[in-house]
Amino acid sequence: QVQLVESGGGLVQAGGSLRLSCAASGRTISGYSMGWFRQAPEKERQFVARIDWSGSITNYAESVKGRFTISRDNAKNTVYLQMNSLKPEETAVYYCAADVRGERGRYRTSTWGQGTQVTVSS
Repeated sequence: QVQLVESGGGLVQAGGSLRLSCAASGRTISGYSMGWFRQAPEKERQFVARIDWSGSITNYAESVKGRFTISRDNAKNTVYLQMNSLKPEETAVYYCAADVRGERGRYRTSTWGQGTQVTVSS
């Protein structure tokens, strides 16, 4: 089994930046796709970004393209999400995920971390 622990969340002003980290343990994440999802209050959890096993292919929700960057360091067993130009509506709990798969136009996973809170103030 793999355990995922997110960090780097916090309070940031609109237009600011944060970098989230996801540290995996229990097994290596090398060879597996990884991703990030977020869930705002009273909203369903939604896809944010995905990166393939090699780091060569990335996918983003349309709303974050050009502002967010997902990356990974397999040697450190860690995944990152760089978030720039943050907006108040992006306040949410951000979750790291392992083995993220695209199905029927949506991205799904069954392996989650506990999440880290990101609050963007206006």
